Amino acid sequence: MCAPQIIRQLGDIDETGRGRRAFLRAAGAAAAVAVAAPAVTARAEPGGVLDLTHVLSPQTPVWPGNPPFTAVPVAWEAVGGFAQNALALWEHTGTHVDAPAHRRGSATTDLLPAQDLVAPLVVIDIRDRAGTDPDAGVTVADLTEWEKRHGRIPDRAFVAMYSGWEQRLAVPGAFVNLDGHGIPHGPGFTAEAAEFLVSRREIVGAGVDTLSLDRAADRDYGAHTAFLGAGRYGVEMLANLGAAPPVGATVVVGAPKHIGGTGGPCRVLALT
Repeated sequence: MCAPQIIRQLGDIDETGRGRRAFLRAAGAAAAVAVAAPAVTARAEPGGVLDLTHVLSPQTPVWPGNPPFTAVPVAWEAVGGFAQNALALWEHTGTHVDAPAHRRGSATTDLLPAQDLVAPLVVIDIRDRAGTDPDAGVTVADLTEWEKRHGRIPDRAFVAMYSGWEQRLAVPGAFVNLDGHGIPHGPGFTAEAAEFLVSRREIVGAGVDTLSLDRAADRDYGAHTAFLGAGRYGVEMLANLGAAPPVGATVVVGAPKHIGGTGGPCRVLALT
């Protein structure tokens, strides 16, 4: 909603009359001191809305080699009547969707069926194991044990791994967790569990509170291949799963809808 002449003016001046470069230096300094706080883990009350989305900022951890999220002010209300930022990010940044086209599937973000983005939420809790083993994975045994306690995984469910990994956000570098060879380590789904969910259960998608549907050190990417190759979508870097019930909530995935997208940041809510 900004006329071209307003944007041209902003190359030289900000809303205070100072140079734009000075404004951006101040904005960058403010971002540099921001610290990601651990998410809330108290169980959500029935009838509430739980946000499963991390705040997206320049400090958001990204997969090794990916650039960080950047927001650059390009218009100010005081100058032209409307404020606006230019955003720069790779699709798979922050809490985001993996469309099937990301690996072995054909559906892009604009082709994800709307009915698949609202689903029963199933939370598989492996935080005890992940607390001592950064390469822990959701196994078929974890899924069958969950079903012994809560009943069969509902048809058209969204199945999420809760590893407690978000608590590492308070320590720089701990979330990506690179080893001495530059390889990341973090929990995810095993290929066998992913295959079970797409072939033996009728799920619409799967999610994790880490950077990858797979265990981060797994270079076969079996979970990605099983989920996305079967036409299901994934959501990575979910927040606050510790506050969600293991069963009974409904997840709403506000997926992006840009043409040809392999994924994109999303707002994810749990209706408890």
